Amino acid sequence: MADNLVIVESPAKAKTIEKYLGKRYKVVASMGHVRDLPRSQTGIDTENNYEPKYITIRGKGPLLKDLKKEAKKAKKIFLASDPDREGEAIAWHLAHALGEDNEYQRVVFNEITKDAVKDSFKHPSEINQKLVDAQQARRILDRLVGYNISPVLWKKVKKGLSAGRVQSVALRLIIDRENEIRNFKPEEYWSITGTFKHKRKNFEGKFNRLSDKKIKLSTEKDVNEVLAKIKGDDFKVDTVEKKEKKRYPAQSFTTSSLQQEAARKLNFKARKTMMVAQQLYEGIDIKGQGTVGLITYMRTDSTRISPVAEAEAAEFIKEKYGSDHVGPKKKRKQSESAQDAHEAVRPTSVSRPPEKIKPYLTRDQYRLYKLIWDRFIASLMSPAVLDTVKMELSNNGVIFRSNGQTIKFKGFMQIYVEGKDDEDENLNNRLPDIKEDEVVKAEEIKPAQHFTQPPPRFTEARLVKTLEELGIGRPSTFAPTLDTIQKRNYVRLDQKRFVPTEIGEIVNQSMNEYFPDIIDVDFTRSMESRLDDIADGDLTWVTVIDDFYKGFEPQVKRAEEEMEKIEIKDEPAGEKCEKCGSEMVYKLGRYGKFMACSNFPDCRNTKAIVKTIGVKCPKCEKGEVVERKSKKNRLFYGCDQYPECDFISWDKPIARNCPKCDHYLVEAKKGKKSQVKCSNCDYTEKENN
Repeated sequence: MADNLVIVESPAKAKTIEKYLGKRYKVVASMGHVRDLPRSQTGIDTENNYEPKYITIRGKGPLLKDLKKEAKKAKKIFLASDPDREGEAIAWHLAHALGEDNEYQRVVFNEITKDAVKDSFKHPSEINQKLVDAQQARRILDRLVGYNISPVLWKKVKKGLSAGRVQSVALRLIIDRENEIRNFKPEEYWSITGTFKHKRKNFEGKFNRLSDKKIKLSTEKDVNEVLAKIKGDDFKVDTVEKKEKKRYPAQSFTTSSLQQEAARKLNFKARKTMMVAQQLYEGIDIKGQGTVGLITYMRTDSTRISPVAEAEAAEFIKEKYGSDHVGPKKKRKQSESAQDAHEAVRPTSVSRPPEKIKPYLTRDQYRLYKLIWDRFIASLMSPAVLDTVKMELSNNGVIFRSNGQTIKFKGFMQIYVEGKDDEDENLNNRLPDIKEDEVVKAEEIKPAQHFTQPPPRFTEARLVKTLEELGIGRPSTFAPTLDTIQKRNYVRLDQKRFVPTEIGEIVNQSMNEYFPDIIDVDFTRSMESRLDDIADGDLTWVTVIDDFYKGFEPQVKRAEEEMEKIEIKDEPAGEKCEKCGSEMVYKLGRYGKFMACSNFPDCRNTKAIVKTIGVKCPKCEKGEVVERKSKKNRLFYGCDQYPECDFISWDKPIARNCPKCDHYLVEAKKGKKSQVKCSNCDYTEKENN
């Protein structure tokens, strides 16, 4: 019989840890929290120091009963939930639920490997009450906000709405950006690009200035004045400036940067990134090694790497790429708000490169593990060395500038280059070898009109980055926050960018008028800072909650009394109900707009809004091809005669047939570009921008 009971959150984690500890330890899973605030009421006694009322989570009764039986049989009980505030709170709740007569020891590990687990059990500690209090304060704050504002929104706006501290700020950021875009007034500006020829090679340069005077090309008149000064095709090379530039690798992943990069490079939503990362952390069954945790803990705001892991990686880099590829040891810069409780997200061992363990991973697990592996190894490699050239050419005082660069030494770049939200730079733009005072010919001088663009809408990656920079939320909150505002239909994704919905704008407007603090960035950031002060022992949780509630309670009362009921009017759909002949209208539901009969409740006819693309169905030739959404919200195309016609296509059909086999052509996305190709054979047309 096992003398020791170890309680973790998940069965996968339990399986991995039990293998390392041996027969004297029984490892069981609590399946997350066993106690929480009741769902049917606020559960906070605001008259009695904000005392929370915790109850056993519905459905967890039998599990808790089994845990109590195991606890009675054990000589020692180890609480081994995750090494963060949430994990500390889970351990604390377990201790209370199982009975305070037992003695509990807390063990934490940043990685689930044999050495890390065994070492943790040699140095157990007590539950960190400061971390528990910080987490409890967050939970109570969120409950007070959600359970006081949501009923007001239900009563005054629409049933099913909700409000939360972090989600309300995230929604505000998206709507503020949308308003910037709406109010944006484009400004005209021009550029002049020259194509020059040296011997047999052409290269480009951009107009820079007139002599030593910078001028703004605002109109075509400005451009024509510059062009009028150019005499002939000969341009003299005035200066050629060559430099060597170093480019340093990005640091190993934090939770935020992992979510951002997985969105850019793997097209993962934040929620999916965290789900797959959890699997890699808890353990994967590898042939010959058993179940082993492949990455360190994935909820962290630190870029710190342990000296042991750094030394192992340096040796790996030296053996595979050479000693000149091992990067210099340097102090890793942390963000000011970083708690630095854990290391960066990294592989647990360099002896498990992605290709070696690929057969034991799912496709998603492999792709995320490779991303983490590549970033970690690259972060410890030497910088890349770029040869840069800046050249200036002149003709009668009209100065053009040409910039070029080539990679002299790849360094870390042969493994990994950090992704960007915008187009990547051209790292290999080689200019011809030209000396000062040489003359080159202008093949073409081409002016171009441009207009300034509004700021881009938020992608998931950009929003996570913004929330982190503003100090809103914590690593564990980003994914559920983005998930919530989409589930509530406050925002929708259009070409992977957030667009606020009508109901989202109504909620934000109501919040702005009656609960300005909740959606205020500075207020929310300061609240995060105060939660950190609780964790550090500088403030008590009751003080923080009381300071908040004293200002919040009057806002709730004012909203209940003064907020006018908002009527969301139905829009005419412009067609008749096929069941009763009444007008169909657009209604706003929890999952977006839909069409319904205006004769409700006598007629309950409803149907989804479909968008036709102007193409006849290539299968039945009777119906029209319409846009549809899958259960996972992925866009596809189908026939409007479904279920009579079952035609579907992931790529957008176009109204032309293949000249090779006469099947229908489709427009397939290829990154940011699209390509017309045949749905049946290998025929393709040139890419379009």
